[in-house]
Amino acid sequence: MNVNREEKDPASLREEGNSHFKNGNIEGALCCYTKALNLSGNQSESAILYRNRAACYLKLEDYTKAEADASKALDTDPGDVKARFRRTQAMQKLGRLDQAFLDAQKCAQLDPKNKAFQDMLRQLGAQIQQKAMQLSSTDARVQQMFKLLLDTSAQPPDRQKAAQNLVVLSREEAGAEQIFRNDGVKLLQTLLQSQQEDVVLSALRTLVGLCTGHQSRTMVIVNELGMEGLCAVMGSGGEAVSLAAHHLLQVMFEALTEGMRREVRGKDEAILPEPSRELRSMLRHLVEMMTMCKVSGPGRDSSINLLVKQVPRKSKKHPDNSLTLWVIDQGLKKILEVGGTVPELSNGPPLTDNTHMSCSVLLSKLYDDLKSDGERENFNRLCEEYVQRHFDSSGMESKLRAIQTVSVLLQGPSDVGNRTLEMSGVMDTIISLCASQDLTHQQVAVEALIHAAGKAKRASFITTNGVSLLKDLYKKSENDRIRVRALVGLCKLGSAGGTDFSMKQFAEGSTLKLAKQCRKWLCNESLPQNSRRWAVEGLAYLTFDADVKEELAEDGHALSAMFQLAKSEDKTVLFAVGSTLVNCTNSYDVDKPDPQMVELAKYAKQHVPEEHPKDAPPFIQQRLAKLLEAGVVSALVCMVKQESPALTDACRECVSRVFLALVDRQEDRGTVVAQGGGKALIPLASEGTDMGKTKAAQALAKITITSNPEIAFPGERVYEVVRPLVSLLTLDCTLLQNFEALMALTNLAGISERLRQKIIKEKAVPKVEGYMFEEHDLVRAAATECMCNLVLSTEVQKLFVATGNDRLKLLVLYSGEDDERLRKAAAGTLAMLTSEQPELCARVPGTTSHWLEILQALLLSDSRELQHRGAAIALNLMRAERDLATQLMESEALEILSVLAKGGAPEQGPVAKLAEQCLDTALQYGIIKSNRGDGGEGTEP
Repeated sequence: MNVNREEKDPASLREEGNSHFKNGNIEGALCCYTKALNLSGNQSESAILYRNRAACYLKLEDYTKAEADASKALDTDPGDVKARFRRTQAMQKLGRLDQAFLDAQKCAQLDPKNKAFQDMLRQLGAQIQQKAMQLSSTDARVQQMFKLLLDTSAQPPDRQKAAQNLVVLSREEAGAEQIFRNDGVKLLQTLLQSQQEDVVLSALRTLVGLCTGHQSRTMVIVNELGMEGLCAVMGSGGEAVSLAAHHLLQVMFEALTEGMRREVRGKDEAILPEPSRELRSMLRHLVEMMTMCKVSGPGRDSSINLLVKQVPRKSKKHPDNSLTLWVIDQGLKKILEVGGTVPELSNGPPLTDNTHMSCSVLLSKLYDDLKSDGERENFNRLCEEYVQRHFDSSGMESKLRAIQTVSVLLQGPSDVGNRTLEMSGVMDTIISLCASQDLTHQQVAVEALIHAAGKAKRASFITTNGVSLLKDLYKKSENDRIRVRALVGLCKLGSAGGTDFSMKQFAEGSTLKLAKQCRKWLCNESLPQNSRRWAVEGLAYLTFDADVKEELAEDGHALSAMFQLAKSEDKTVLFAVGSTLVNCTNSYDVDKPDPQMVELAKYAKQHVPEEHPKDAPPFIQQRLAKLLEAGVVSALVCMVKQESPALTDACRECVSRVFLALVDRQEDRGTVVAQGGGKALIPLASEGTDMGKTKAAQALAKITITSNPEIAFPGERVYEVVRPLVSLLTLDCTLLQNFEALMALTNLAGISERLRQKIIKEKAVPKVEGYMFEEHDLVRAAATECMCNLVLSTEVQKLFVATGNDRLKLLVLYSGEDDERLRKAAAGTLAMLTSEQPELCARVPGTTSHWLEILQALLLSDSRELQHRGAAIALNLMRAERDLATQLMESEALEILSVLAKGGAPEQGPVAKLAEQCLDTALQYGIIKSNRGDGGEGTEP
């Protein structure tokens, strides 16, 4: 039997791998060498395979594996100079310069005349010397900073400057290592106890530099400083210090959870211990500090924010949700205790305006991370028990705590909130407390009623029983805080029909009156900020009505006030602002009903949704222009920058939708980019809901198509745009999104080889090839244009050179299509390939029997661009092989080229020059002879 002999033969697999490697198919070569190693029983043969595989890993920039394979080869044959040089290259990239130098010396001893070895020795020597000088210089600077900071007699400005310099040093690896090795952690611990805020901030920021991306240092720092001390700093009164400590802990979490996957920095090569103990300790302290009365409001928000980011799984594909279960077991009651705190009452921890929203987000994230009905039922039970315990208590404060907890749950995991709302007596108590004479009681009850009104099961009950109550509160209450909340409740109930013009809850004109009052509250700067925030909540509901949208867009003062709130410290307003803007720009999804179904519904006298006349495109465009004029972009950019649980995935999606609407018109894209919109879209395209990421990616595509990407996304940012664009090349996206992504990638691929490599690395090439077969003419042409720019890269050219594929055939056939845009793209790609890879020229006749007709049609085209591409292809073919030149000269191409060579109009110059070069090539081959003489011109075979 000789079946699969090649697969079972290591020698054959090695040869196949060598062939793949020469052709640039590194992944294929790696696969062959790995298979061969699995089959090989010969030690010397395995050594060669390890050496070859090390070369693959070097090409793929996986230097750790390259070093390991080269070492295995050297274990068998220490004199293998190729393996040793490959290990040298790998260790150089890994930063192990001393070991790399020793290997390079050995290579030079084994082969003294090899120039590459000598160059590597010189290069490594210079790098080692530079590193030594850097370390020496850094060491002296660190010592100087420490001396100043420890000198109590030094002037405060000098000590502050020294602390700031430490921050800068810590951001460099050499500086971070020197600070760490010079007992810097203990000094920084001393600085954290300083009474000077700027010194504490500098110490925290220095620690960020030490911990970033470095697991071993982070573990030492966590153990030396202790989570109790770090949490105490975060829980201190100052907001700036609290945020800086929050950032440090965030960096520590990332270093501990992701550090093992990154390249180890510094000389620490030891296998690091599992950091789970430190992680659990950090989480335990965060849970405990939530209910501590001595912790400040901002510190409490920071602890909740860290739990939001670190506990739930980043992806549901990851099976382990044990951290979530642990936090529910250890901390759910603590979260509910904070969420149920009524700030106006004395017995509770200090809160900020954002704390309740942060609790809602954390509860929602924890609930969404549960995997089974049993886990969800346990969560429900614990929440119900907490609410029931406080609700059954005789004191009014306990009942208020229960109602406040229900409010927080309704804003978070709404299914859980609905269950607590339906507990016996809860809704009746809320309704009765709305009429209470006590302002705090009334406020808690009205807010609970508002949150309950949005839930389907309760909306009809509240519409029946709550509207009259809310109207009375709005009209008769003497307190503005109650009136604005009652107004929001009415807005929420009045918007139950959504965008359906025919579904109106209130009498004609009532919605506009409510909106007018909301705008009035919003612009009243004498009101507290949290009351003005409720006015935006009201507009978020009322702007389903197109008349309300129009009036808001015309009210520049109200827009400006709303945008200022979006930039404020009150993060709870973010979703309301986002929702209002989505409504004003009509950037929500609308399912257009099937016309036949509409007719049937009318016939059956069923409800038919109607669109408001002012939701037509001309009105939307006018509203977009007004929003841009009022500064909507800067508000959106500020919203994206917010480090808060209130910036939920749903909120990010709202911002992405609005951005996409704002860049719809080409003439507005420059304004959006100039005000920071391009930069803000990049994180939106990588975080949030799938829909939100897609909308942000499409907005990036629109900007990239019509703007200079290097200006729109300066510096390294332009490389971050590639992945979102590639994410649009899927069947889940619309053909328009596919088309715009291809156009944007075409633009990027034409800029630089580095960008082309980024596109290739994101595995875009197979996707682009797939769209070259798309039935839609524009998408097929765009994909071919993208490929035309990608073939500037040698790696892509080799895909066409590889045998056994029809890529070249497709280009030849497309060069003869009727669609001029597709012809230009295909012919341009063919011209590029036949120039860069002459061996492809000989394969052109084998692609189709009509190849000559297609080329002649290009030369005879009315389009100068197609003529130019045709002439370039003809010249490449003729220069590649004499036989091809003969076939061309024996066809009508000779006559066509002769006519083209004569030129005429100035614009024909480039084509005439190429045609003339074709004829000159034929003359050199002796295929034709010149009949130029006696003043005549021409050629003949």
